[in-house]
Amino acid sequence: MLKKELPHHHEEGINTSYIQEQLSNIEDFQTVSEIFKQLGDTTRIRIFFLLCHCEECVINISALLDMSSPAVSHHLRPLRNSGLIVSRREGKEVYYRAADTPQSRLLHQMIEQVMEIACRNFLIE
Repeated sequence: MLKKELPHHHEEGINTSYIQEQLSNIEDFQTVSEIFKQLGDTTRIRIFFLLCHCEECVINISALLDMSSPAVSHHLRPLRNSGLIVSRREGKEVYYRAADTPQSRLLHQMIEQVMEIACRNFLIE
């Protein structure tokens, strides 16, 4: 990649070559964006949180979240497509759980930390 000369030199020692190289990896940023899109929907976060703690079928997820099975399936699809959850079939039943990936573990940790910090502190004040 050709190093661009920046119009202003605010701080010496910044590795602009590295930053420019990373910024050119648009596909990587698209992957990150797709994963973070899941954070924009409360229902998906709830489903993902549940599946981080157990493996469940659509019927049980529906019961736990007080939602219809088609509505749950609608939310499971993008979670699976983003690689945050995986499924397995046993006969006619499909079971879902959080994927064992660094991205999934990080998202789970983020959810729990935000809940710990924001939710509990909010209740204390």
